Amino acid sequence: MAIRLKTPEQIERMRQAGRIVRQALTSLGEMIAPGVTTEELDRRAEQICLAAGGRCLFKGVPGRSGAGPFPGSICASIDKEVVHGIPSARRVIAEGQIVSIDFGVKLDGWCGDAAETFIVGSVPEDTRRLVEVTRNALAMTVSMCRPGLFWSEVVRVTQDYIEAEGFSIVREFVGHGIGREMHEDPKVPNFVSRELVARDIRLEPGLVLAVEPMVNLGSADVRCGPDGWTIVTCDGRPSAHFEHTLAITESGVTVLTE
Repeated sequence: MAIRLKTPEQIERMRQAGRIVRQALTSLGEMIAPGVTTEELDRRAEQICLAAGGRCLFKGVPGRSGAGPFPGSICASIDKEVVHGIPSARRVIAEGQIVSIDFGVKLDGWCGDAAETFIVGSVPEDTRRLVEVTRNALAMTVSMCRPGLFWSEVVRVTQDYIEAEGFSIVREFVGHGIGREMHEDPKVPNFVSRELVARDIRLEPGLVLAVEPMVNLGSADVRCGPDGWTIVTCDGRPSAHFEHTLAITESGVTVLTE
């Protein structure tokens, strides 16, 4: 792995990008309501980003398996959609749904990336718990990160917590290093595997990670939808997604998208 550690000055520049991400997510959280389209959310996020002098990270990312470039500024994923949902005027938010928004910004050459799942009105209790547990898992991760630990030590605790609550962790999509590029080494899984144990990540000052648990109400199995982008649960049950960009420092950890 070619992990690129960041200087305090570079981390501060990433914090500026992260602030735009947080401003956009806060604004979209205030907008999300029955009758609002995901295209309206996309347009608002792009306005906030451009007004601050940034560039929307996701827009135009090349697709795989014949899919075209990603057309949106945000990923807007509803209910069974795990990640990479394409915003559209045809996708109207309804009462009782959960909506996961993932948003990234590049500002003056440095990136920030975060995600949050929003509850729309009244949802079933197990869905509400899914969102709460996923949010808590990310918060637990932040609280544990400090120099000297290995990533497996941190993620084992959050994995045990999520699975003890009866939920499953998506394996196919993981967090990542971030800096001048949206995706850098290392890969940052939300679970302990043989691969992670063999190539564990030592937390050290200057390491910046986008940590993003994706948690399903039912099975962990996911598949790609017909648009070539949207990842959905195989059993059709809801999924939640939270993400922060974190910087490991001499004294612990700093959340750059808070």
